[in-house]
Amino acid sequence: MKLVPAFFLLLALPAAPACELCAIYSAANAQGQSSGGFSFTVAEQYIPYRTSQFEGREVELANPSYVDSSISHLVPGYNFSPRFGVSLNIPLTYLNFQRSDLRYSLTAPPVFFTEKGTASGLGDMALIARGTIFQYSTMQHGLVVNLLGGVKFPTGDSGRLKDEVAQAKLFQSFLPPGTPHDPLGHAVGSVHEYDLALGSGSYDGIFGLTVNGRWSRWFANGQFQYYLRTEGEAGFRYGDELIISGGPGAFVLLNPSSTLSLQANATYDTAARDELLGKPSDRTGMTAWYLGPLLSFTWGEHFSANAGVDVPLRIANHGFQSVPDYLLHGGFSWRF
Repeated sequence: MKLVPAFFLLLALPAAPACELCAIYSAANAQGQSSGGFSFTVAEQYIPYRTSQFEGREVELANPSYVDSSISHLVPGYNFSPRFGVSLNIPLTYLNFQRSDLRYSLTAPPVFFTEKGTASGLGDMALIARGTIFQYSTMQHGLVVNLLGGVKFPTGDSGRLKDEVAQAKLFQSFLPPGTPHDPLGHAVGSVHEYDLALGSGSYDGIFGLTVNGRWSRWFANGQFQYYLRTEGEAGFRYGDELIISGGPGAFVLLNPSSTLSLQANATYDTAARDELLGKPSDRTGMTAWYLGPLLSFTWGEHFSANAGVDVPLRIANHGFQSVPDYLLHGGFSWRF
């Protein structure tokens, strides 16, 4: 599922009257761009996966499978200096779902079933380091480039991956040796066990780059994120993922103590095919394009908040999957 890390922060510094310049400069400090110390961020991401698609085309079903995903990110952080800091991302996941599928056993024919329920708990935590490789800032304009890198740890419950792989092995055992088949050939629904796993059981690499520029009241930023997946629970490996997002914006409200900005945010998200039983599945992986507004607010030099919505323009998926209807995200950060 798509991740919007809370540590990708905006940097924007416009120029108007002197008091506005002070407010904008304070906004950058509130977003943790200029100084050291502790920070704490709370971010929320809500995604309803309620559109059924087969090979990129919507499919109308009388009783479709779905997942409503809500992930709350708690992110304590510390900046050792204006150019270097670390953050710990602690995700708390809540899933509301309904799924229909076939279940295989050695003692009876396959059974078609419908499962409806919830799953919740701690997800996979990640430790992220940030280093500023370029910074130029004046009251009138500025440019900041950050590199990010870290590790995701297997702290979430990955038990459903065991069941997914067990069903795949059971289905494979019914086939004549050497029969070509997809490793997820046992599944007929659009929501799978791996969609409901809270963790992956793997240690994964996280790499990122942020670019933030501003001129007068205008600003633009871009975030590049790459997730390098490794083999996890029961040999299941989620596909690598690349996310590129950003866009232009402007400050619509300025006063000496607070700012309000509006940005047009575009996102490109592509995930490779997942692997199990030693081979990739052609029923996984997708590429999506999103567009939506992002509203950001700062108060003084310590508090910042944002809220946005991303609407899918196109989603090209492999196989039969439930894909996002939209993405709601927001949060607030306090720098001590």
